Amino acid sequence: MSILVKLFCLFLVTHIVKAEIFLEERFPDDSWESRWIYSEHPGKEFGKFKLTSGKFYNDAEKDKGIQTSEDAKFYAVSRKFTPFSNKDKPLVIQFTVKHEQNIDCGGGYVKLFDCSLDQKDMHGETPYLIMFGPDICGPGTKKVHAIFNYKGKNLLINKDVRCKDDVYTHLYTLIVKPDNTYEILIDNEKVESGDLESDWEFLPPKKIKDPAAKKPDDWDDRPTIDDPNDSKPEDWDKPMHIPDPDAKKPEDWDDEMDGEWEPPMIDNPDYKGEWKPKQIDNPDYKGVWVHPEIDNPEYSPDTNLYFKEEVCAIGFDLWQVKSGTIFGNILITDDINVAKEIGDTVWKPMFEGEKKMKEAQDEAERKEQEQKKPEENDDEEEDEEEEAEKSEEPSEEGHDEL
Repeated sequence: MSILVKLFCLFLVTHIVKAEIFLEERFPDDSWESRWIYSEHPGKEFGKFKLTSGKFYNDAEKDKGIQTSEDAKFYAVSRKFTPFSNKDKPLVIQFTVKHEQNIDCGGGYVKLFDCSLDQKDMHGETPYLIMFGPDICGPGTKKVHAIFNYKGKNLLINKDVRCKDDVYTHLYTLIVKPDNTYEILIDNEKVESGDLESDWEFLPPKKIKDPAAKKPDDWDDRPTIDDPNDSKPEDWDKPMHIPDPDAKKPEDWDDEMDGEWEPPMIDNPDYKGEWKPKQIDNPDYKGVWVHPEIDNPEYSPDTNLYFKEEVCAIGFDLWQVKSGTIFGNILITDDINVAKEIGDTVWKPMFEGEKKMKEAQDEAERKEQEQKKPEENDDEEEDEEEEAEKSEEPSEEGHDEL
């Protein structure tokens, strides 16, 4: 092994040791049910999760996750872990979602909570810190939610981040940095980024329109005006419709019975419409008046928009019409590179393997359908031949009694 390789490996090991992983949940076996608690909030019909790798996978054991198993149900389950704060360090939330049922309407997101969460009473109105992940409902809603709770209000991102809508496993990652910037990744590829203050309404605007300012009365913002020297031509005014000159009074028309005959009206080919004077440049034009702005007295900067004092639990609080979504590989850490490495080593082979298996399944199904078609055709031909033979046989009524 070369010195460079050894140094790289040493750096990698040292780097991983320094990274802090607050939660890693792979759902390896049924023991997950001892770590996760179902909500018992009254008035809701909650569905259950089951442990499975699904109908197609790369590794039947390693690819296991928890799957929604009942249609048209709410799902509410959560897990607590050792509390932590993301003060002065990144917060990375990462997990996989597989809509193998080809979901029509339902959530695929997670929620982060503080330690006040009552797990057995968790429901849709339970306060949370962050909500992140895909949400699909029909062709109109296919987005990634990224919602922050700030001073008691849930703030939605003001950008449209599209989620994946196929049947394979996808990796969703939210990175919140201590410089108040963020990144959203899907399958370890950045799909959105920016700063928190710009992309969420955490704070009022820095500038507002000056309430004391108003447009001057003599401000002319018309780029063009009517030409005062232009006049309407004398022959301009023509009626829009005229009697049809080719129409003739029907021979059987009775003026006494039918009233006075009038020809039908047609569009007048000489009609020119409403006359308007031509436009010329306005010599008094001053441009578009821009309302002056002033500093917003209600604005106060906050350098801790990213900050969560206590993160203590994660949960799935969902509604799904068609069940079958598999969740897995949950990771909460403070190290962006570790999250990316885990994504590459865990998600990528999973995605490639299950895609290969699904394509093989589809091909086998296609061949099976093709084999059935000749058999069905043969059955149809046999039925037709039997019907023909029956029609050719002489009926008993056509024979003389011997």
